[in-house]
Amino acid sequence: MATATWPVTLPDDVLQGYLEGFGETLLRTTMDAGPAKQRRRFTAVARPFQVTIELTRDQVAIFDDFFTTTLAGGSLAFDWTHPRTGAAVEFRFTEEPDLRHHVGNLWRAPLKLEILP
Repeated sequence: MATATWPVTLPDDVLQGYLEGFGETLLRTTMDAGPAKQRRRFTAVARPFQVTIELTRDQVAIFDDFFTTTLAGGSLAFDWTHPRTGAAVEFRFTEEPDLRHHVGNLWRAPLKLEILP
């Protein structure tokens, strides 16, 4: 597991409509005739994961410090509770997040992550 953990002061709840993929594990080869052949290329693969969280103004500052300092600009992995399974999972950012003002004291942060094997 990762050395960093998602801060308890940040929300564990995610907004509806998150995306979870299975990762690319297949190697597919087209044949001159007949159906393509395919096989498993890897036994373990990072799985794409996109989620949006809603933050208050104070939580934005905590998130900023977590991403910038604790995760060294998003380069390090962290442990967080998987929203579907409830299990502790190791995540890593694949892109820098954007903070979007939503309404009043609320911001939304779409996060592009990967679940590490």
